[in-house]
Amino acid sequence: MAALKYAGLEDTDSEEELPPGWEERTTKDGWVYYANHLEEKTQWEHPKSGKRKRVAGDLPYGWEQETDENGQVYFVDHINKRTTYLDPRLAFTVEDNPVKPTTRQKYDGNSTAMEILQGRDLSGKVVIITGANSGIGFETAKSLALHGACVILACRSLARGNDAVQRILGEWHKAKVEAMTLDLASLQSVQHFAEAFKSKNLPLHILICNAAVFSPPWSLTEDGLESTFQVNHLGHFYLVQLLEDVLRQSSPARVVVVSSESHRFTEIKDSSGKLDFSLLSPSKKEYWAMLAYNRSKLCNILFSNELNRRLSPHGVTSNSVHPGNMMYSSLHRNWWVYTLLFTLARPFTKSM
Repeated sequence: MAALKYAGLEDTDSEEELPPGWEERTTKDGWVYYANHLEEKTQWEHPKSGKRKRVAGDLPYGWEQETDENGQVYFVDHINKRTTYLDPRLAFTVEDNPVKPTTRQKYDGNSTAMEILQGRDLSGKVVIITGANSGIGFETAKSLALHGACVILACRSLARGNDAVQRILGEWHKAKVEAMTLDLASLQSVQHFAEAFKSKNLPLHILICNAAVFSPPWSLTEDGLESTFQVNHLGHFYLVQLLEDVLRQSSPARVVVVSSESHRFTEIKDSSGKLDFSLLSPSKKEYWAMLAYNRSKLCNILFSNELNRRLSPHGVTSNSVHPGNMMYSSLHRNWWVYTLLFTLARPFTKSM
């Protein structure tokens, strides 16, 4: 009881009744969250019961959901000609209590990012995600932001990055999200991004190297390197080197490198077993798009493993991850054959 009194929760009798200064709200997709006007903060769990809830069913007849200029959801009652920020379905909430898995594996191919993060409070954590304006990068950024993290979307196009920011704010208007320009095809852009981030004097707890290109026509970057190799691997390698000091100072911190199972179908050594640098950034005559992608993903894993070996004693871990077989995203856009293959495989893949 002393703890309840200290938290200001002793003034109500019912477990479901909100304490003074608290308000119940809903997101656009029906999740219930709680706003504490006294401390100006929000949380997913009920301040007394600790339960997470969502609204059940459709809006009553004559009601419509809208979003105001601040990105906050409100409701229009067309029959009685009135508006309110209180969801009329709040009287019919259901507890979010998923069935505990009975198999050895807690998560599988049907698990969503929101399910993985359920119950986690990431307030105070700072995250950078490259290529976060679309695909799994965007879903990751949204999920982390909706759980309280301060998320920086590092995007080649600032316009598309800002559009992604607005979509996240549409889910929760108090989300801490920002877009910054990062073109991995330019080492100068990578350097400018790192300098701009450091000027904010923020910690960095999670760096997710997600951006990638898949099967583009052969081209050289402004640095004279084959574009798939530089965008998928070398640009991220350089970014981590530039931000390593911030990661160490923010420990415990982590780096996550998005790779692919396709790394198994290539090699980067010559016949004598030595590293063949000509395979990493091949000439136009030696270029095969799929092999270039596979090699860049193999480099991702080798880099992540070595980074973990060097930095884990300093509180910074590194892991590489395969996001899923034939995940349907915009990666296939460079060639119509890949678009066709991805479209045919779509019913058997994970959704964003």
